[in-house]
Amino acid sequence: MKIKPLTTNLSALSMKKLMVTGSIIMGLSGAHFVHAQTVAGKDYSARSEVDKTFDMVGANAFGQRFPAESFTFEDEVTGKKVIALTTSRHQNSKIYQTHPQWTPDGKHIVFRSDRSGKGLTYAISVDDHEITQIASGDDGSSFHLGWKKNHAYHFRNDSLIRLDLNALLEDSDAGDVANKSSYEKVIGIIDQHLHPNGMALDHDEASLYFSTRVMDGESSIYQVDLASGNISEVLTVPFRIGHLQANPYKTGEMMYCWETGGDAPQRIWMASIDSDGQVTNRPLYHESDETWVTHEVFLDQDHIGFNVMGHLDRLQKGDNGIYSLNIRTDKLTFHGQQNWGGYWHTAGTTDLKWIVGDTFNGDIYLIEYGQPNHTTLLTTGHRLTSKSPFSSEAHSHHSISPDGKWLLFNSSLLTESDIMIMPLIDD
Repeated sequence: MKIKPLTTNLSALSMKKLMVTGSIIMGLSGAHFVHAQTVAGKDYSARSEVDKTFDMVGANAFGQRFPAESFTFEDEVTGKKVIALTTSRHQNSKIYQTHPQWTPDGKHIVFRSDRSGKGLTYAISVDDHEITQIASGDDGSSFHLGWKKNHAYHFRNDSLIRLDLNALLEDSDAGDVANKSSYEKVIGIIDQHLHPNGMALDHDEASLYFSTRVMDGESSIYQVDLASGNISEVLTVPFRIGHLQANPYKTGEMMYCWETGGDAPQRIWMASIDSDGQVTNRPLYHESDETWVTHEVFLDQDHIGFNVMGHLDRLQKGDNGIYSLNIRTDKLTFHGQQNWGGYWHTAGTTDLKWIVGDTFNGDIYLIEYGQPNHTTLLTTGHRLTSKSPFSSEAHSHHSISPDGKWLLFNSSLLTESDIMIMPLIDD
């Protein structure tokens, strides 16, 4: 069928200017605007949003919504159901595994994407998988969700900002997003020379910690009182601090690592602040010269999980694989190892029933806690061409939902980088 051209009485437009933007025709006369999408006698105005597909939209707009792009499939090897929450051509990745992924009410997962032209933060509904942009401009993608309240904390230039995520998501859903500043509160102003890096929210949500490099070879951790905005130094160490994370279950404790970009002399450290403000700083899991530790996370109030790498011949001479450590008693529990370089990332349920580990080729395994022989392959092939950690394909960085029912992870199975989710345990 041929579409007839749009015809207009040009003499009636002698003092008007005809503007065409995309498929929207606007006749301008003073303050008068005619919004129409009528072609060949058919009005397409009701479908004015369908062109905002995940491949097309590049506008950096706070509170804008994107249609669901999820795709559900069965793993070709295990037959288990996997849901790709993102499937666009853009780079999409979950928040790093040391931080919360789900909003406290469990209704949204927060992730990072460059779909608006730069790395920013978005929230995806767990019900209908629609996506809302919750950051814009200079906000970046380093957001820390609240543990109990639907807030998100981030730095913008020298300001620590708290975003009322609940109000924003409700207004976006209603199609009535207000000015960005109406959802934000500036908690404190950071000295310009500090340049905040890592960020951790205390369990009681009364304090937020951030790390910063003091000078070459030294880093510090600072505490921000969220009620007053006052900032105080917690400690300084003679190395680069990375992956700062608060104990999600106990106030006044944080774990961080000696960050080298590779094998650190002593990877895992813990700082504790008592009721009098006294700070204790100590290493966790003392390493040997032939030990390469990585990807430490809290499992519950008293236990952490981490991986001891086995991807090199010299590392296979000693103990390697996934371990958990009781940080009160130093009791160590082994959870197994895989071939071809072994496990890489670690996560676990808070009831200490299950551990999840992945391998360099993107296979993900479920392990019964402390029972390496009771291991089940969950899903496969999320790093299709990789046999080592040093390829460009996605790092799993998997996390388990607070209720222990869902596994969230990064994948390069469908595109270069997507986020996927699947049930942890079969019903």
